[in-house]
This record gives sequence, C-alpha cells and structure tokens, in this order.
Amino acid sequence: MRHFLIAFQFLTIIPLPVTLCCDKDDLGRSTAFFPLVGAAIGALLVCANWLLSPLIARPLSDALLITLMTLVTGALHLDGLADVCDGLAARGGRERFLAVMKDSQVGAIGAVGLVLGLLLKWQALVAIPVEFKWQALLVFPALARFGQVLTMTGARQARQDGLGAIFVQGSGAWALFWAFAMVAAAGFYLLGYTGIIALAAVCLLTVAGRTFFLHKLGGLTGDTIGCLSELNEILALIVISAVPHITF
Repeated sequence: MRHFLIAFQFLTIIPLPVTLCCDKDDLGRSTAFFPLVGAAIGALLVCANWLLSPLIARPLSDALLITLMTLVTGALHLDGLADVCDGLAARGGRERFLAVMKDSQVGAIGAVGLVLGLLLKWQALVAIPVEFKWQALLVFPALARFGQVLTMTGARQARQDGLGAIFVQGSGAWALFWAFAMVAAAGFYLLGYTGIIALAAVCLLTVAGRTFFLHKLGGLTGDTIGCLSELNEILALIVISAVPHITF
C-alpha cells in the first residue's frame, strides 16, 4: 500500500492525508503500481463521465474529461511532450537537445505538439463506442503508465539529476512483471482481445521510442518518459476505438 501511495503522490496532484518519506529504492519499487494509479485516474474519469454524459453533448463531455485528466496529473507528461517536440525541432546534437528540453519556456513547436496531442486524444475518445466507453476510460491511463515502467526498466539515464533519473535507476524486472500482469489482466477482463491488442501496440511504440531516445541522447530523461506516456495514451485510445470496426 505504501508504494502505491508513493506512485499516486508522484503521478497526480491529488493531496494525500498522510506525508510519505521515501528513498530511491522506494521510488523504484513504486513503479510496479503505476498502472494501478492509472486505473485510479481512469475511475475518476468514469465517475465524471457518469455525471456529465446525461447533461451535455458527448464532444463537450469528452473534452471536459481530457481537461480533468490534465488537471489531476498536473499536466506532468504534457510538459514532457512539449519539451521533446522543441528538442526535436532544435538543430544540433545531444547537448543541444538536452538543453532545449531543460528550458522551462515552451517554444512554437512544443505548443503545436501540445495542441495536436490534446486534439488527437480528445477525438480518439469521442470515437470510442459508447457501449464500452467506461471500460476504455479505466484501461487507457493504465496502459500508458505501464508504458512508463517499460520505458524505464533497464534503461540508462541521459542526466544524473531529476526525478526521471531516480526512477530509471530504481525500476527493475520485478516491477515490470507486476505492472504487466496487472494491465494485461485488466485489459483482457474489461475489453477482451481489444485490450490485449492495445497493450501490444503500447509495447511496440514504447520499445521504438525508447530505442530512439537511447540512440539520440544516450539515455532517458523525465521529459522523454512523459512524452512516450502521452503518445501511448493517444495510441491506446485510437486502437480501442478502431479494433471493433476491423473485420478479421
């Protein structure tokens, strides 16, 4: 329970009634519970959807759900998406890329990346059939946070400072195994084979993105982990919305 609360404290801005002290090992072990925190965020979205859907049109309701998710997470991973977009647009090598990502100001390309990311997430959510929307709301944040664990496990850190480096150092095979078991079981139980296909898609994107950043930067940063998490949320929603329409 303690490691779940540590993960919850890191991945959301929701205040906890207790103050938790933790070290590097605690942060590493807490990654096993990242998908469970994602499911908790999803449960909040399910409740909000239950309240909003009878009152307002679905496009507006879904836009408010994306807004709520952004607020609950403190836009933590959206910041990573913007910083990586700015870094990719900057000319130069590894050091230039890292310097641009560390800059607190968001550039034009980062702003474009933010707008496109939120727009894609919103439209992908709108496209999900209503009959299993609540299941998708529970699963897609958990899938993206499993992607974070997969991204970090066994990777190198591009910088020695920051929380991203601590999580990369502390994550391990045990945390990855339990994170995968939780998200695979939940995905299959709630969405059947669609959930497993979405999980496979998240794994493929995560491995591809991780390989790119390891080659480009020699390691990972918190921004690159957050960027991949945002991309995985978008991908999971797209897959969940598309698979039911595909005839095998």
